[in-house]
Amino acid sequence: QVQLVESGGGLVQAGGSLRLSCAASGRTFSGYAKGWFRQAPGKEREFVAAISWSGGNTYFADSVKGRFTISRDNAKNTVYLQMNSLKPEDTAVYYCAAGPVLGWGRYDYDYWGQGTQVTVSS
Repeated sequence: QVQLVESGGGLVQAGGSLRLSCAASGRTFSGYAKGWFRQAPGKEREFVAAISWSGGNTYFADSVKGRFTISRDNAKNTVYLQMNSLKPEDTAVYYCAAGPVLGWGRYDYDYWGQGTQVTVSS
C-alpha cells in the first residue's frame, strides 16, 4: 500500500517559519509529482504548492507565493514545504499528495497523507 506521512507541523508565532516534510513508502514514487494542500476549519481543501518529480517545475497558490517554497529529495522519497512569514490565516491541516503529473486540483493526485496540523498564533 502506498503511504505518505507528513511531519513538521506544530504551533508557531506569526512571522515565524516551519518546514513540513512528506515521506513516501510502500512503493516507488519515481516519476510522480507532489502537491501540498491545506484545509482550515469551515473551509474546503485548497491547493498550496506542487512540484514536478524532477523538481524542475513548481507552482504556488497566490495566497502563499513569495512566502512558501517547495522542494524534494527523491533519494529520500521526501517532499518539503518551507513556510516563512507565517500568518494566522495559514492555520490549517496540511496534506501532501502524489500524482502522475503536476497539477493544482485535488483530483490530479492519487495518493494522500493523513495531514499535519499547523497553527499560527498572533
